[in-house]
Amino acid sequence: MAARTATSKPADDQPFDFNLDAVEAEVDLRPFRVHFGGKRFEFTHMQALNAWDSIAAAEGGDVAVVVDSMKLALGDQWEEFRKIPMPQHKLMPLFEAWQKHSGIKPGESEASGT
Repeated sequence: MAARTATSKPADDQPFDFNLDAVEAEVDLRPFRVHFGGKRFEFTHMQALNAWDSIAAAEGGDVAVVVDSMKLALGDQWEEFRKIPMPQHKLMPLFEAWQKHSGIKPGESEASGT
């Protein structure tokens, strides 16, 4: 059997099988706005988060998904948000409301979007 030789990578102007750049969200990706500790915070829509970061968060288990997703969504607001004490009974209702806003049923992975 003859050895296969490497072929050169096609130029960017060559045909492709799938144009990922053309894929648009099927939902409105407006931020999820939360009032907490007398301040307004905006969470990035779950389906707009970087998928690679969401997948990495999922590797840490359920708690990591919640915390890391919130950290990603809040970005520069995270430190200010974390300064406010969060009673445990409020954390999951917040996360579930954010999931609902993002069109994700509670219990689904936000990385999958399904």
